[in-house]
Amino acid sequence: MTLTRKWLRVLRGYLRMLWVRVTGMGLLAVVTVGSSQIIEGLLPQEVQNRISMESADRLLNIIASAMLAVTIFSLTVMVSTYQATASQFTPRIHQLIREDAITQNTLATFIGTYVYALTAIVLREVGFFGDEGALVLFCVTVLVLSLIVWSLIHWMQHLQVLGSLIDSCRQIEEMTRAQFQERLDTPCLGARPMTGAPPEEGVEITTDQTGHIQIIHPEPLQHLAEELELEIYLLHEIGAFVFYGAPLVRITGLEDSPSEETMDRLCRVVRNNIVVGVARSFEQDPRFGLLTMAQIASKALSPGINDPGTAIDIINRSGRILSVYRDETAEEDEPLHPRLHVRPLDPDDLIDDAFSAIARDGAAFHEVQQRLQKVMSGLMRHPDPGLCKAARRQAGEFLTRALEGMDWEPDRARLRASAEAGLEQDNAGPD
Repeated sequence: MTLTRKWLRVLRGYLRMLWVRVTGMGLLAVVTVGSSQIIEGLLPQEVQNRISMESADRLLNIIASAMLAVTIFSLTVMVSTYQATASQFTPRIHQLIREDAITQNTLATFIGTYVYALTAIVLREVGFFGDEGALVLFCVTVLVLSLIVWSLIHWMQHLQVLGSLIDSCRQIEEMTRAQFQERLDTPCLGARPMTGAPPEEGVEITTDQTGHIQIIHPEPLQHLAEELELEIYLLHEIGAFVFYGAPLVRITGLEDSPSEETMDRLCRVVRNNIVVGVARSFEQDPRFGLLTMAQIASKALSPGINDPGTAIDIINRSGRILSVYRDETAEEDEPLHPRLHVRPLDPDDLIDDAFSAIARDGAAFHEVQQRLQKVMSGLMRHPDPGLCKAARRQAGEFLTRALEGMDWEPDRARLRASAEAGLEQDNAGPD
C-alpha cells in the first residue's frame, strides 16, 4: 500500500506535463472514432439512414481547419506569457504557468479534437465509414463541437488573468500552501525527525550527479530498510544543492563487510528514490514556493519597477502560509516510515526564505517595513513556540536593517512604534 503512494506521486507529476494530456486526448479521439462504427451497427436500419454522411463531412472539415489555427494561437499566447512573467516577475514562476491545468486542458482539447477530425476524415476516405452509417459519427461530432465551444469560452475567460501578477501570485500561494499542508500532514515525510547530527558510523551512499534534490520517495527506502533491518538517515533536505559524489544518506545496521550485491542494490534504490535534477521543484518543497514569492517582491522593489504594493501583498500571502505551521517533532503517533530519519522544517529557515530578501531590498520603504513588522508581530503570537522565537529574533534584525536604510526620522519613529506595539502584543499573549 505504501509503495503505491510513490507511483501516485509519479503519476501526478506526469499529469502536469502538457504532452501527457495531449496524447491522452488524441488516443481518446481515435478510440471514439473507432467505437462509433461499432455503436452504429447496433442501431436499427431506419435510424441509421436519418443523417447523410455529407453533414458529418462538413462538420469534420470545419473542425480540422479551425483547430489547427486555434492551437497555434494558443501556443503563441503561452510562449508570450512565459516570456513576460519571466522578465517581469521571476523565471521560477515559469514552472507553475507551464503546469496550469486550464491551459493544458484547453490545448489538449484543441489538439485532441483536431486528431479526432483527421482520423475520421482518413477513415472516411478509405471506406471505413459508409454513406449509410453516419448517424453516430454525426452525433459524436456535434458533441465534439460543443466541447470545443465550451473550451473556447473557458479559455477566453482564463486569458483575462493568465500571466497577470495577481493570478501568478495566487498560483504560487496555492501551490506553496498545498505542499506545506501536505508536509505538515505527514511530518518529516512520514519519517522520524532527525533533530541532531546523524550517527558518525555507518555506510554513506553518494549521488552520481550534481543538482537540486527535487523529490524524495520514502516508501521504497522504508521497504528496503525493513527488509535488510537498516536505519537510513537522509543527510540533505528537499531543495538542497548537492555535488557529484556528495553523500545522500548514511545507513546503519549493515554487517561489517556487506556484499557487493547488497551495496549495488542500496545504491540503486537510494539514487532512484532521491531524485536529483537541474532546478528546484515546487513538489514537496514549500520553501521553494516561499522563496519564489520573495523573489517576486524583490523584483517589484527594484528601481525600475518601484512597486511596494506588490511586496506588501507578498508579505501578507507568506504570513498566511506560515500561520498554519506546526512543529514536526511534536507528532506523537508512530511514523509511517520508522526506519527513515529526516530533518524537520526549521522555522528560522522558513521565515528567512519568506521575508529576508524583502527586508533587504525594501529597507528604505516605510510602508513595506511597516507591514513586515505587523506580520512578524502576528507570527510572534503563533501557538508554536519555535515559530514565535524565530519570528521575534528575525523581526529585530529586520527592524535594525530598516532603521539604517531610512533617511527620514519620522519614518524611523513610526516604524519603531509599530515594532514596539507588536512586542507588547506578543508579551500580552494571544487575544
